[in-house]
Amino acid sequence: MRPRHLALAVGLAAVWGFNFVVMQAGLRHFPPLLYAGLRFTLAGFPALLFVGRPGVAWRWVFAVAATIGVGQFGLLLVGMRAGMPAGLTSLILQIQALFTVVFAVTLLGERLSARRVIGLAIAFCGLALVAVDFTRTSHAAAPVVAFALCVAAAAAWGLGNVAQRKAAPPDSLRFMVWVSALSAPPLLLLSLTLEGVPSLASAASAEGWLSLLYVAFISTLGGFGVWGWLLRRYDASTVAPYTLLVPVFGMSSAALVTGEPFSWLKLAAAALIVAGVLYTNTRRRKAAVLQQEPALTR
Repeated sequence: MRPRHLALAVGLAAVWGFNFVVMQAGLRHFPPLLYAGLRFTLAGFPALLFVGRPGVAWRWVFAVAATIGVGQFGLLLVGMRAGMPAGLTSLILQIQALFTVVFAVTLLGERLSARRVIGLAIAFCGLALVAVDFTRTSHAAAPVVAFALCVAAAAAWGLGNVAQRKAAPPDSLRFMVWVSALSAPPLLLLSLTLEGVPSLASAASAEGWLSLLYVAFISTLGGFGVWGWLLRRYDASTVAPYTLLVPVFGMSSAALVTGEPFSWLKLAAAALIVAGVLYTNTRRRKAAVLQQEPALTR
């Protein structure tokens, strides 16, 4: 990867990591489901007027909107509002890569290799350490529920990843615009039903609206635009590992901006989760060479 493209990939991880601190700020001004609905409204409209059709079957757009748009972000923001800190949330969501493997094996019939089993075990040990550290420092029932909601959000993201893999969209930005547009109505309807009629006037602080603008345009549209641009130039196996930097930026920015504390147990958990995800999603060099040999002899 060229140096400027490498800097772009690292910068994207920083934008997505800092996104958790920004969402935490926004949740001080908006109810979680309303915040999610407004985010996808801004990201989806009027952008869909300029991007054209999604380029995949509509059932896959609806499936990803239901799992990632409504499921992941709805559960995630409700969990953060219930007491889940931003930095720790950015780490827990990395479990989505492992849920993706589990769902791909059960729903798509992909092979579960010994390497994947070991990687899953390592990462889930890290998740267990997070749970131990979180319950040790939180004595209320609400934070435990918040932790469970964030794990459920990671599971919803994993299910959405499988749907997106089946869809194989030719343009990730165009696809994300349509996913955003289709995610907004059910989230706003859920907000109206569960959170009541919103009072946007009382929430109209500069911090709240700037938070929405960041997550809608910089993190969602800008982030997925850069992501798609990188994927068009490099293999997914080259680009994807840089997402492991997201919790690094998420935890460090949360510590700097909000004063979220570090602990040795949390750092050990982060190391296990990142190592497990990385080990699960890489192949042994020898196996990769053997798979390439037939192509080299043709």
